[in-house]
Amino acid sequence: MSRCYVIAAGDFTPEGLAPEPGDWVIAADAGYRHASRYGIPVDLAVGDFDSLGEAPKHSNIVKLRAEKDDSDTQHALDIALQRGYRDFRMYGMLGGRQDHAWANILLLGYLLDRGAHGRIVGEGVRIFAIRNESITLSPLESGIVSVFALGGEARGVTIEGLKYKLRSRSFGRSPSHGLSNEYIGKPARIAVEAGTLLVFCPPGALPRGGTEE
Repeated sequence: MSRCYVIAAGDFTPEGLAPEPGDWVIAADAGYRHASRYGIPVDLAVGDFDSLGEAPKHSNIVKLRAEKDDSDTQHALDIALQRGYRDFRMYGMLGGRQDHAWANILLLGYLLDRGAHGRIVGEGVRIFAIRNESITLSPLESGIVSVFALGGEARGVTIEGLKYKLRSRSFGRSPSHGLSNEYIGKPARIAVEAGTLLVFCPPGALPRGGTEE
């Protein structure tokens, strides 16, 4: 299945935003301004457009009420999920209001709940979530990797190939267990037997088989 790119209104970097034929690009509210600035073609504009100021002049718009339970960005994801997309790259999710940024990060777990996966692309950082699985990140000579439990306790957490190793630990009560680990030039393996982990890593530290796009 092709990939869906979602552009929200937060701090924006175009790194890796290169849709291929068949991919779908959604601008959530003022994310449309980011797309216009960088000449990124938008397939769908979604939002109440309070941040943008007015609905954009676009042929494909979903106009939302200002008073609603879900954010513009979540609505954008829901529309793409209904169309069958399961691979998401999410831009403009960080910066600005911290509550908005945290709500956007939580959407990574929301996608996992629906059989999809996403990656948040920020300036100098990539954020993704894993559940009941093991991944290996590409080796880097330096860089910080932080790992946190999401949505309750994560059990059987193992971290190998970084400066600070862990084996079969439980994450949840102490949020500092996975904070600020360091690359040492080796592939990094992160595993969780039961639960969900948020992984913050440098742009080059992608899961094996992944691409920057």
